[in-house]
Amino acid sequence: MSDHQLTKDLEAGSRVTAHTTRLGGRDVTDQVQSWQLERSYSTDLPDAMRAFSGSSSAQLQLQIAGTNGDSAPSLYSPWASRYTGDIARPGQSVVHAYGTNAGTLPAFRGTLRNRSAASGTDTVALTALDGAERLHGPAALPKPYAGFYWRRPVATATWCVDELLRQAGVLTAPPVRYPDFDANKPLTLVYASLHGGFATPYGQPEILPDPRHYSWTREGAPHEMALLPHAAAPETAGLTASWFPRSRVTVPGSRLFAEAWVNSAVGIGSIVALEMDLNREGTETGRLRLAVDFSKGEIYMHSGTRDNNSGWYFWWGLPQLKTQPGVWHIGGLFDTTGTGPTVQPTVQPRLTAPDGTNYLFSAATFTDPSAGQLVSELYQLRLVTAMATEGVQLSSGLPAMPAEAEFTQAGTWSKEAELDEAILPLYSVPRISGSQWESLTQIAKASMSTAEFDERGIFRWRNYTRFAKAPTAPDLTLTSARDIASLTVTEEIDACRNYCVQPYKDWTSVGVVSGTVYSDTAVREIPGNSSVTVEYLLAEEEFDVGPPNVDDDESIALGFSVRFAASNAAGADAVKGAVDMLARREEGRLVLRFTNRTAQRLYTVLENGKPSVSVQTLKPSAEPTERQATSSAPGSASERYYGRQEFFGESSDWVQDYRAARGLADAMRAAGEYPVPVIGEVEVLYDPRIQLGDVIRLLDSNGAELDTLAWVVGIKTASTGAGTMQQTLTLRGTRSNGVPADYDLTPDTHADHTPAPAGPSYAAVQSAYSTLDALATGGRTWRQVKEDTDA
Repeated sequence: MSDHQLTKDLEAGSRVTAHTTRLGGRDVTDQVQSWQLERSYSTDLPDAMRAFSGSSSAQLQLQIAGTNGDSAPSLYSPWASRYTGDIARPGQSVVHAYGTNAGTLPAFRGTLRNRSAASGTDTVALTALDGAERLHGPAALPKPYAGFYWRRPVATATWCVDELLRQAGVLTAPPVRYPDFDANKPLTLVYASLHGGFATPYGQPEILPDPRHYSWTREGAPHEMALLPHAAAPETAGLTASWFPRSRVTVPGSRLFAEAWVNSAVGIGSIVALEMDLNREGTETGRLRLAVDFSKGEIYMHSGTRDNNSGWYFWWGLPQLKTQPGVWHIGGLFDTTGTGPTVQPTVQPRLTAPDGTNYLFSAATFTDPSAGQLVSELYQLRLVTAMATEGVQLSSGLPAMPAEAEFTQAGTWSKEAELDEAILPLYSVPRISGSQWESLTQIAKASMSTAEFDERGIFRWRNYTRFAKAPTAPDLTLTSARDIASLTVTEEIDACRNYCVQPYKDWTSVGVVSGTVYSDTAVREIPGNSSVTVEYLLAEEEFDVGPPNVDDDESIALGFSVRFAASNAAGADAVKGAVDMLARREEGRLVLRFTNRTAQRLYTVLENGKPSVSVQTLKPSAEPTERQATSSAPGSASERYYGRQEFFGESSDWVQDYRAARGLADAMRAAGEYPVPVIGEVEVLYDPRIQLGDVIRLLDSNGAELDTLAWVVGIKTASTGAGTMQQTLTLRGTRSNGVPADYDLTPDTHADHTPAPAGPSYAAVQSAYSTLDALATGGRTWRQVKEDTDA
């Protein structure tokens, strides 16, 4: 944003220029000899369409001189002293701003990519890239099976964008607490951002709600995007979703910390609950539950069973839950540490209110027998919510209740990205390769979206929905009387696209079948209080699997399971609640880590004495069917004046839903129904307020008689010396000049239907040429005879 004085200076047409440049946090403004900054979208849509897509990676080129009598190469070349040279090393921070003597505005924030020092000169050339440089790590996305298992969306393209950003440390919400596995340290078991999907980087979605019963909202979201229920299942107080943990930790023995962010002012009800199902012997399921009822101003923590809803609960009153509607951070610690076959959990809630007040309640320990938890493993985390919910997380291995600073994570992260509304629901997350930036670019082009880091280093993702309606108000106005130095406007019929087709992959008829089954070939020995790691090959096309379920002698799980016993022998009794099991996928392998939490030696053995580890993957029952969504208006004015002009969108795995495909097709037709004039490179009086994606009003009275709005899809700004500045814009028109009228015109038809001259009749030819020889004299053709012309 420009301040008042700078805005006033620019509107007065000031041509006094100024810039500031920092390398490694040090001001080198006075050493800059020249600079050039360029931003543009790498779109693959037709140039003249009223739409654009793709990614933008800004590049800054600098030439700097030396200082204090030392040449630039001696100070900043690759072989210069680290004391002076590291200011220009690849990877060093760069911040650049430009404006007038009334002030400067941020123009670039990024890192150096290369430097070049020419001996015998006083110049070092530097090239820097914006935040896209941070996204050059390997891209990876989870491969959950829940989407085609339930035939319901498991994610969206927007969720995938958010996840790729998170991997690079570009955050939209508080980060995962404990992402890395480190023995004897806390571990995040489930992290569901809910930023447009139920997919997770840690854990795996299991129960997916009906998409008719929820939406993804940015308005009112605690941080960036939230799950917003529209309807609840009849037997619950809210919408239900669940996830398998990436590690099936044991009870007794674990401290589990569950948390989520909610907005109590947005939703269909007043209750949110986080429930942990525990897999006991036989078919019984234990349950630990944290629930908050905002209408009553009460917090509940329950321990018991799920099957018959037995157990006991503690409750704490908090009137502010009723009087302060808004964003709350809720959390609860379930301490099940102890020895023996049963434990009475100790529970404690912690909350942060919308005004920032933190509430820590006293811990309470259950004593009623019905609240006791028997030996078991964590089976799944369940969310039941009636309000906007974001950032569901479950962690284990905490030494105690997190302190206030650790709970709030204040000061440990900053919001560096902004998403748009969630689009393109996915039943199966597409496979990706390459860097995170390359994957973001691929998604942007497939979804007619744009990806960019702005001048302040904030990442912005914007959807095709911006083209649903042509903008009506500009961000800035440029006139030929003062701002525009040169301008060329052209129009072409190729800009017209009134019959638009978008292919999509239809997953609605795809079910789930068993994939590969791996049966262990050896019984694994797990010494007391130690870990054993087992690896299995997992093909790239195979979908993720969670940690195995633990069998016992009363109940045997199908598919992915394991059984433990205290001796490597047939008939040995099964042991439950003794081994933590972590599953992770890395570099084409499924890695299982078994951690024995007891002092006794355990074995992976079936009751018949055979190895017990069984890994079964799931896969789609068939390939999705490619279909097409079409947007057209037969007989429209566009077709009457320009004919039917087709645009066929690129086939992509990112479009998996008819409504999404139709939305893209409609957006393409809205952008191309009438040819929009192409506005070539426009040289303007430089203005640091202009940003990529801005809407500019062009007023030209020097011949083109132009008064229109246009999007900025490219900006090139350069200074070749003190006081010199040149700025060139690449623009896309936002509308055409209306429907053709053809006043006082009667356009000619496509074909001339006027009858050709009949020429002489047969009788006339016969009278002129009485014999065949007379007709043949001179070698005339029949056409010449008919037209009565000479040879």
